[in-house]
Amino acid sequence: MSRNKNAAAPVLFILAGIAVWQGAVTFSGIQPWLLPSPLKVMATLWEMLPLLAKHSGSTLLAAVSGLLAAVLLALCLAAVMDLSPWFKQGLYPLLVLSQTVPIISVAPLFLIWFGLGLFPKIVVVALVCFFPVAVSTVAGMESADPAMVNLLKVMGSSRWQIIRLVRLPAALPSFFAGLKIAGTYAVMGAVIGEWLGASSGLGVYMTRASHSYQLDRVFAAIFVISLVSLLLFLLITLLARLAMPWYYKERNNDNV
Repeated sequence: MSRNKNAAAPVLFILAGIAVWQGAVTFSGIQPWLLPSPLKVMATLWEMLPLLAKHSGSTLLAAVSGLLAAVLLALCLAAVMDLSPWFKQGLYPLLVLSQTVPIISVAPLFLIWFGLGLFPKIVVVALVCFFPVAVSTVAGMESADPAMVNLLKVMGSSRWQIIRLVRLPAALPSFFAGLKIAGTYAVMGAVIGEWLGASSGLGVYMTRASHSYQLDRVFAAIFVISLVSLLLFLLITLLARLAMPWYYKERNNDNV
């Protein structure tokens, strides 16, 4: 019963926000080109659905490809940092420092270096998604049970075996927590890459619509971007439940 209430709360807030939006547009007399009503946005969404679906495919391809590249790189660097404390001391501050540089300020460099197309968008997405996955994985590996680590050392296990058998399994909850954050960043990164230069994608669609003051189409694209991000988040949540059934079982037992 409590879960149903928790699920209903955000739905009620969303519906209330839409109602306020519709009422504000209806009774304020604001021009539709400046702020379209939710009903107008939904009508445009239905009308432009085939075109939005086509652009969504391009955005989703860049988002998923960049996310996978970020995960692969983050896992490799996390393992290397665990194997070499010296390497970790040198690299970890640079990872934190990299987050002080806005991705939109360096994305034009990728277009100059790599040209238009899919690859620069993948690079942008990978850079956006890399940090939360890497940091959460490193933190998760550090939380491994010291007793289990010492036991494997006594048994003569190599450092790589300790990582594979103890540290990586211990890092799974933190890894998936970071991956959920990165999943929502992935679509945003793909759209940023499309804003700066692309021939297709939701970012291109939004740019063209905003230049012609068709804000109903802009809001329709925002809705699709939010929906795609939510679907990625739910997919990662499902993967986490499949990869860590024991973790969610323990959580359910604790909540009983």
